[in-house]
Amino acid sequence: MNGKTIMTAARLTLDDVVAIDFHAHALNSATAPEDAAAKKIKADQADRWKSDLVNIDLDGTAQYYRERKMMAVIFGVDSERHMGDKRVPNIEVAEAAARHDDVFVPFASIDPYRGKAAIAEAVDLIENHGVQGFKFHPSVQDFAPDDRLACDLYEVIAGYKRIALFHSGQTGIGRNFPGGGGVRLKYSNPMYYDDLAVDFPDMTIVIAHPSFPWQDEALAVARHKQNVFIDLSGWSPKYFDPKLIQHSNNLLKDKVLFGSDFPLLTPDRWLADFAQAPFKDEVRSLILKDNAVRVLGLR
Repeated sequence: MNGKTIMTAARLTLDDVVAIDFHAHALNSATAPEDAAAKKIKADQADRWKSDLVNIDLDGTAQYYRERKMMAVIFGVDSERHMGDKRVPNIEVAEAAARHDDVFVPFASIDPYRGKAAIAEAVDLIENHGVQGFKFHPSVQDFAPDDRLACDLYEVIAGYKRIALFHSGQTGIGRNFPGGGGVRLKYSNPMYYDDLAVDFPDMTIVIAHPSFPWQDEALAVARHKQNVFIDLSGWSPKYFDPKLIQHSNNLLKDKVLFGSDFPLLTPDRWLADFAQAPFKDEVRSLILKDNAVRVLGLR
């Protein structure tokens, strides 16, 4: 599914959509040549997840979701400063979302250490290219979430009432490299996001992934802060902590979101395992679609 893709499935309306995946990665650029660092990381991902979908392009990704009657929040990760891999350009993601606006919700990723250039890029992406949120992976981007430069970027996001999606917990990236590839897990403790929720109440915060080994912290922050949500990406539901399922079924039923981690963990795998997990029937539609519709302001 590399290269130019022939679109075969019909365009979707929101009523057609059966699920909204809040966590889908753009790993391949049609305009920027792939670098050695990106190839190394993708090869490691393909081996760990046993998937050749790491090579899918943005048009192919749109077709993948359209065929399944799903929408996806789509983004790259700007980890070039720390990991060495060039990001898929945010403008390329935004342009793909404009072509496929029935299935893609465009997010961007900007390393806060880009400084003033980061601020200018964020404003341009919001005002001129329809970007609805920003993905941060503090461990892979090597910054503390409460870093002053990051807070300058959050001020922009909050000012436009956009969404900040933060990686939380352990990551497989770097696991097979000496010293974890320089990835520091401590930067993805969800308690950082409690402070950010206080300091930036107009910024919607989504804590990505079951937050091992800090699941209790993530649940506490999402329960206490009105502007904090959790996406369930990156783990098969059959491995969820019982506390996460318990809270999703009750206290946090309006604050949890379906996410896969495409193309690594696919929606097909996630949904098959979700169907077997002990979630209440009345909660499933909230997780799969309704909560995301509300968070994204799609109605």
